[in-house]
Amino acid sequence: MIKRVCVFCGSNPGIHPVYETTARQVGKELVARGIGLVYGAGNIGLMGIIANEVLQEGGEVIGVIPEFLLEKEIACDGLTSLHVVDSMHQRKALMADLSDAFVALPGGFGTLEEICEMITWSQLGLHKKPCGVLNIDGFFSALLTFFDRQVHEGFVTSENRTLVLDDSNPQALLDRLAKRI
Repeated sequence: MIKRVCVFCGSNPGIHPVYETTARQVGKELVARGIGLVYGAGNIGLMGIIANEVLQEGGEVIGVIPEFLLEKEIACDGLTSLHVVDSMHQRKALMADLSDAFVALPGGFGTLEEICEMITWSQLGLHKKPCGVLNIDGFFSALLTFFDRQVHEGFVTSENRTLVLDDSNPQALLDRLAKRI
């Protein structure tokens, strides 16, 4: 059973309204399923949108932020709990400890780095928590094709490629993650 999902996503909202709309859907779906949100604690971009949606719907939101980002990302008000840590490394480690699964929504370099690190930790056996990307409007299609290329070129095994779940539908992705618990 998934109690909490860690969501990695942009500190910007992106240029297409579908990103915001889908982030709100994810928030509503988490609350409907009784699943808490673990995220980077920001009140900006998609991060803020999903957190505020979960809070508005009455769900649990746990934020984890390093001290140096507190002012830049403007920590969200009203979180169920806020953990301030010393470094990005501590942030990811605590987010991983608090979560049962990981999902990436559209975002920048940080989002990509965070979900790839969780996938790598799974590959190395550091955790057995499912990882997925919500492929909103084809945002992650090129990345998923690249992952397939890594298999084709002999850098990733077919078995490890299955560590990355993907779907364009929030409900379907959460269902797929739950089946891996």
